[in-house]
Amino acid sequence: MAYEITDEYGEPQGFVDPKLAKQSWEEGRDWDGNNHISRATGSQWDHETLYLSSKGRYYVIHTSQWQGSLPSTRWLTPQEAAEWLIRNEHELPDDLAEYNEALVE
Repeated sequence: MAYEITDEYGEPQGFVDPKLAKQSWEEGRDWDGNNHISRATGSQWDHETLYLSSKGRYYVIHTSQWQGSLPSTRWLTPQEAAEWLIRNEHELPDDLAEYNEALVE
């Protein structure tokens, strides 16, 4: 399934297909005693998955369990992708390694 992707201003930028991604990362989740809470969104209802496109760009697909909501997809800058990965307790891939020290400190 292809998703329409937008830039940081919400302007359409074409489509992406997660099946064609080089790599993907699931959000981290924490148990609060009642529910699993997404580290990416801070919500039990909203979720994100990060992808590395076949052309080397990072994007996130945001989904929600709220009735009637539709997935949204947007490009991330390399720094935003690094921040997302660190927040969700993933190791940074080689192309984002330069952000490791700056973001972890």
